[in-house]
Amino acid sequence: MDQNSLQTKFFQKELEVNALMEITQAVNNNLPEEDLYKIFEFTLRANLQMEKLSLFVMEEDWECKVQFGTSQDFTQVKMGQTCLSARKITYIDQMDLDVSCFEEFEIIIPVLHKDRLLAFVFVKSKGPEINVDTTFIQALSNIMLVAIENKRLARKQLEQQALQRDMEIAKNVQNYLFPKDLPNNDKIHIEAYYQPCRTVGGDYYDYITLEQDDQFVVCIADVSGKGIPAAILMSNFQAVLRTISRTADNPVSVVNELNYHLCKNANRENFITFFLAVYDYKKKDLRYINAGHNPPLLMNGKPEVEKLTVGTTVLGAFEPLPFIEMGRVEDLDEFSLFLFTDGLTETFNKAEEEFGSERLEEFLEANYNTPLSELHSKLLAELYNFSEERNFTDDLTFLSCRVNNASV
Repeated sequence: MDQNSLQTKFFQKELEVNALMEITQAVNNNLPEEDLYKIFEFTLRANLQMEKLSLFVMEEDWECKVQFGTSQDFTQVKMGQTCLSARKITYIDQMDLDVSCFEEFEIIIPVLHKDRLLAFVFVKSKGPEINVDTTFIQALSNIMLVAIENKRLARKQLEQQALQRDMEIAKNVQNYLFPKDLPNNDKIHIEAYYQPCRTVGGDYYDYITLEQDDQFVVCIADVSGKGIPAAILMSNFQAVLRTISRTADNPVSVVNELNYHLCKNANRENFITFFLAVYDYKKKDLRYINAGHNPPLLMNGKPEVEKLTVGTTVLGAFEPLPFIEMGRVEDLDEFSLFLFTDGLTETFNKAEEEFGSERLEEFLEANYNTPLSELHSKLLAELYNFSEERNFTDDLTFLSCRVNNASV
């Protein structure tokens, strides 16, 4: 080998080493992906005397991230199966291309990392006397693309951590929605169970004593959708309900007001099924409105279920409500009321059979005199046995209210 050839080869290797150092420094400086692609382009275009180049990288699909010197805009070109099947450095004229525009290149260079395909580099040198160092191009591409992938993974991890923090905040906020203390005395006992299918859910229940101590409210709701949006909408709903609860002795006005605020705040994109009941200890009657919710089950002094269905349609869909009627049950002194969301009755087993309202009614009638805490434990065991311990696919919420007002 003559002196000129040695000097040319030495100069070429020096350029390659400098290029590797430049791309490595760019990676260490945590430069954006766009800058890394620009450095890659400059290195191959100027230092290595490439006339044409196109770099395809796998993201959602194969995308052209770098191109220069080409007559075709390869950002608008699909690679084709012939190129995608290449797993070793190959001369283009030896391939039976199904996308002819790639013929303007000389070589296709697949870039792999631990047997995983990262990219394809298509190149053409400035002249036949210039050797294309395909091994170097592979190495340079590999360093850059692994760095870019690591940056994406790190960014995704940060996004997931931020989402997790948001979910925890939403969970803490949602926990404040539920009453901290439910009554348990000789006159009234309430037990409730809530399990979201995600970190946060769209179910809500409440117990409110009115300004008149001889009345109380129980309610349950289920917002369409899941996750943070559902939790936020439900928190707004609860805030409005708590604000207007002083007028809850008139369920019709309460439901109309709730519907108005929901239509205004949710732009009729979400709706809420809702059940509200007001019990009066002196009158011994229960006034209620069912707004498209699963009918709560009432047992009036004996193990026979009565469904509470009177009311209106779901809230948030129409303003004003197209119809509304208040239900009333009189002569109630010793009774049990069971409220629930559809996550209970729509629990499925492996045969895709749902638990259903009939099984629930039979269970409640069979356990009429069972203490409430034990009743809930037995119901959960029944659900797990029925579903064969499969995960619940919806929020699971139910509330039992047992009143003993016979001595008043």
